[in-house]
Amino acid sequence: MGKDLRGKELGVGLTQEPSGLYMARFVDRFGKRQRKRFKKLQEARQWIANATYIDEHSDLSTPTDMIVDAWFDYWIDVKKKTVRPNTWRNYTERYERNIKEVIGKMKLSEVKPLHCQKIMNNMADEGYRTSTIYQTRIALYNMLEFAKENDVILSNPCKKSVRSDIGKEAQKKEALTKEAQKKFLEGATGQSYEDQYRFILQTGLRTGELVGLKWEDIDFSKKTMKIQRSMEFRHKVGEWRVGPPKSKSGYRTIPLTDEAIRILKRQKEKHKEIKVIPMEWTEYVFLCRKGSPIKNSTYDTALFKICEKSNIPKFSMHILRHTFATRCIEAGMKPKTLQMLLGHSNIGITMNLYVHTTEEEKHKEMESVAEALKVI
Repeated sequence: MGKDLRGKELGVGLTQEPSGLYMARFVDRFGKRQRKRFKKLQEARQWIANATYIDEHSDLSTPTDMIVDAWFDYWIDVKKKTVRPNTWRNYTERYERNIKEVIGKMKLSEVKPLHCQKIMNNMADEGYRTSTIYQTRIALYNMLEFAKENDVILSNPCKKSVRSDIGKEAQKKEALTKEAQKKFLEGATGQSYEDQYRFILQTGLRTGELVGLKWEDIDFSKKTMKIQRSMEFRHKVGEWRVGPPKSKSGYRTIPLTDEAIRILKRQKEKHKEIKVIPMEWTEYVFLCRKGSPIKNSTYDTALFKICEKSNIPKFSMHILRHTFATRCIEAGMKPKTLQMLLGHSNIGITMNLYVHTTEEEKHKEMESVAEALKVI
């Protein structure tokens, strides 16, 4: 039993140092001494209680006694090796932000559907969108299903009755009308990233695919472009991450319009004006004046300013991809062809999420069938 400076007993693993700080320590199941200092006695008591509990319930040799936090650590380590980096990050973020606070310290075997529903309800109360709550449900279901498959729990408590469609309605992503697109391009003329905005409107690339595009991907003679990677800047770790496209369908070859070719050739000329391009970036197509790639967030920030200048509602980079898809369908492109150009594995995604019928198009279509509708 440890004591404080006055000789009063504090409890097992707790002592007060001459500095006045309280020391909490215990030996974990691996024989390693764990310790931590606190200003307040209550904080030290809380830490040692939580830490010893977690230690006792984190042994895979007795998985039925594990707490959810320990199981998540094991599961996410497996997922890190088997899913795309973005998926792993999304699972981790949803667990840390939303799942952990509700069931993290519970025994895995004691989690019930009502606990799973509480996670969703809390998110709805906090103002999360339905789409984010649904993503949380996916992470929770997969984590618990893995436990069921390994006979750690008898059944998955994240059942069909656990509802995730209870948050704020997702903001509908609408493609730009032709008029709005024209105003935007007029406002973008002469701006730093004009070529990038125009290029997405010619090709339908995702922002990460645009950032990761290299000169080796371009075939000027065949007027084609191969999509082989995606790249983004991870602010949390302060570095660029290069990975594969979003899915297997993301690997694709896109024919280039004359306008797209002109933009690429203009970029070639711009590179000659950059004083120094670091070796690691020499092969990339779209660079800033300093010779490095442009962050996704920087593109959006500059785009918002153009919207303000052009007096049109703000939109994100991804809307340019939606706009490309909508213009293609309006021009008569076959949906299956568009699906392949966008890199979608399912044509339903292409038509439901990326193609928007404008009011102008609805009027045109009705006019085209007006005669057929006249039945006398």
